[in-house]
Amino acid sequence: MLRFLTGGESHGKALIGILEGFPAGVPIQVDEIDEDLKRRQMGYRRSHRMKIEKDRIEILSGVREGLSMGSPISILIENKDWEIPPSPFTKGGKKGGFDPITVPRPGHADLVGYYKYGLKDIRWVSERSSARETAMRVALGGFAKLLLKQFDIEILGHVIQIGAVGAGLKPAPTQGGNRGISSVGAIREFPLQELKKQVMKSPVFCLNPDASKKMCSLIDEARKKGTTLGGRFEVIARGVPLGLGSYVHWDRKLDGRIAQAFVSIQSVKAVEIGEGIRVSQGWGSEAHDEIFVDNAGAGLAPALRRETNRAGGLEGGVTNGEDIVVRAFCKPISTQKNRLRSIDLVTKEPKESSYQRSDICIVPAASVVGESALAFELARAFLEKFGGDHLEEIRRNYAGYIESSR
Repeated sequence: MLRFLTGGESHGKALIGILEGFPAGVPIQVDEIDEDLKRRQMGYRRSHRMKIEKDRIEILSGVREGLSMGSPISILIENKDWEIPPSPFTKGGKKGGFDPITVPRPGHADLVGYYKYGLKDIRWVSERSSARETAMRVALGGFAKLLLKQFDIEILGHVIQIGAVGAGLKPAPTQGGNRGISSVGAIREFPLQELKKQVMKSPVFCLNPDASKKMCSLIDEARKKGTTLGGRFEVIARGVPLGLGSYVHWDRKLDGRIAQAFVSIQSVKAVEIGEGIRVSQGWGSEAHDEIFVDNAGAGLAPALRRETNRAGGLEGGVTNGEDIVVRAFCKPISTQKNRLRSIDLVTKEPKESSYQRSDICIVPAASVVGESALAFELARAFLEKFGGDHLEEIRRNYAGYIESSR
């Protein structure tokens, strides 16, 4: 079974990760994983820490001569911020020279961690609950991407809303007309690599250049007001075969596993698969994806064709061969200069919430984390379906499944 563990704190010496159940024989391109880590650090008006950290992985075990070995893969990401005083968590920090923080930020893990773990300084809570932890999840998800890449499965995230500014992606015309990238329906017709180039041209990872400018302006406005912004991002997986996941028991439903993975990302409070929200408001006759035969197609026979993908590639908790489409809703982060009302947990007196260095909007970065979250769950389901100890064994199992279904 594919699984991982992470360790390390936001201002500790390093983040560590262990990936277990990864098959042998998979080519490991470290530069591709490092590129994902770099994208996670991008985004308009990121915090000063993004100028300090130059994230890259160091592989400690499980890879030899550029190939996975089948044994647990352990990796490390150094925290450059650890070298910089005067934080009490850094290498040069003063031990015992800082007063404890006892005023929690509303919406943060501060209060619950303080009581749950009996910690007397909220700093200790934020050290592990911090979104810095997602750097390791991006790295581990990068390994999952490398496995899926061997089977022509691609994944891309992009931002569709920041605050009240949407990306303006409208349904494509049904009778001809311009089917540009700015059309939701037309996204299915563009290679993901082409879409990625467009996404990377935007400082907020938005496909619509005009909306991108408005989003940046809104972030500037939030900065002046001393507040923060949330939004929505979408992650698309293309090339996923029919049959991953299962409907036979609740905890094997792949849509449930994907939703859990996304909600575990810091600031994500809701998840939509396909057009789940929109179809809940309309007629059943307009909610589902009709099925057609396309004899010119490839893959499972009869080759199937859908003109819509309202289900987001999942029916009954099982992939149906269409693009997997997941949208996540991020709340505005709780650390902000415009401090909210709170209390001192020691004196119980009213106080303003504490402020520490932070971002204004993490939605673009969260879209990269979302890519890794989806990649990991798809890789896990893929290995459950076609599992083997070596890449070539998995290839045989996969090819046999496709051939037997023709």
